[in-house]
Amino acid sequence: MFLTISTTGTPERPATDLGFLLHKHPEKAQTFPTSHGTAHVFYPEASTERCTAALLLEVDPVALVRRGKGKGKGRGGAPDAARAQYVNDRPYAASSLLSVAMSTVFKSALSGTCRAMPERVEETLPLRIEVPVLPARGGAELVRKLFGPLGWSRVDAVAVPLDEQFPEWGDSRYVRLVLEGELRLADALRQLYVLLPVLDDAKHYWVSPDEVDKLLRAGEGWLADHPEQKLITSRYLARRWGLTRQAMERLELVRLAESDDLDVESIDNAVDESTDTEERPVPLAEQRRTAILAALSGAGASRVLDLGCGQGQLVQALLKEVRFTEIVGVDVSMRALTIASRRLKLDRMGERQAARVTLQQGSLTYTDKRLKGYDAAVLSEVIEHVDLPRLPALEYAVFGSARPRTVLVTTPNVEYNVRWETLPAGHVRHGDHRFEWTRAEFRNWAGKVAGRHGYGVEFVPVGPDDPEVGPPTQMAVFTMTTTDETEKEAKAA
Repeated sequence: MFLTISTTGTPERPATDLGFLLHKHPEKAQTFPTSHGTAHVFYPEASTERCTAALLLEVDPVALVRRGKGKGKGRGGAPDAARAQYVNDRPYAASSLLSVAMSTVFKSALSGTCRAMPERVEETLPLRIEVPVLPARGGAELVRKLFGPLGWSRVDAVAVPLDEQFPEWGDSRYVRLVLEGELRLADALRQLYVLLPVLDDAKHYWVSPDEVDKLLRAGEGWLADHPEQKLITSRYLARRWGLTRQAMERLELVRLAESDDLDVESIDNAVDESTDTEERPVPLAEQRRTAILAALSGAGASRVLDLGCGQGQLVQALLKEVRFTEIVGVDVSMRALTIASRRLKLDRMGERQAARVTLQQGSLTYTDKRLKGYDAAVLSEVIEHVDLPRLPALEYAVFGSARPRTVLVTTPNVEYNVRWETLPAGHVRHGDHRFEWTRAEFRNWAGKVAGRHGYGVEFVPVGPDDPEVGPPTQMAVFTMTTTDETEKEAKAA
């Protein structure tokens, strides 16, 4: 069972960075035990221009039978001939066994973490992935339907003949898969993790309810809008209807949430049953942007940073206001910046208008000289996407290094979550949220940040201010009270 991942590079961005992202050194051949065999990772080639990582899984067919479901069991669990449990395609054809090996060997890469090169994690790479033997129940056409909508520029699925010496026998159910395109490595690995067992239409282990969570984690960002979502979900969950229905319902919530700034308010708006004659509620995302624009206007800001700009919704709103003469959108994700550029139609924008806006890649947990000297900075629904241990780094990068005169921070109010009828109890509003704070927790954090960096802070409710649980979004308006010159004078004294 074999899989290769290749990329190309330049002296500035060497291809061997793949080793850092996979957490596997190109100069070493490494071996990892799995529950059904042994996984090997090695690099057939590793240079500045081109690097290839290979994953080879040696399956122990006896261990497979002893520990789980052998190939001799069909979808309904009925055994085939006894010898089929020991004589099968498992050692050669990519399947759920390879998915499990990937999750073990490339765990950090799948989760999108890399301490050595955090900025590279969010960058797209020119990837080429090859799977020599892939079982495909549905043939090459299904392979193309599954991988085609996921951003790959090339999806080659060539049927493997039953016997090359006897072409009249026809093709087998296996294909040779080649994928090429510009994707994040984590996204590519997650797609393979889900779709390998889907194409095989079988799993070597019992599918329990926690498989729903695994599917949603691996499918984040692509499965909710996939045209073959139902087939993928059903096959991945071994056609267990109860689990499939649960997964489909949660994916629908994700899809609706992502349609409006990743906010559950859009779910309620999307299912609103009011008639055309009734006044429709204003989406929370729109209310948030309105509150931000009002605060920026009140601060007299004209040069504004949108930190964590995502797909550019706020940048678009800022451009409509002539008082904002310079707008800079910053995000760590090149994919998000590409979408923002398309949303803003930068390639067709007039010269004068285009001079007002800049989109640039950057990590908010690192200081950046480009961000200094601005009137205001906005972190709209950003801090909750940052791991708590990394929050002090973001705090210093914004308040200690960039030091705009005004900083606006919005974040969900977790107390309000009980008012969302469509949000399951105990769930955060989006799967990528690392935390959601109460009003007291947010005020405590904001007060300490303001005190450490010479700012005053006021709090503004965004959305309906419920007398019991407060508003759905809470906003802190930081205003600088100590200038850099004042600080220097104080230190000198």
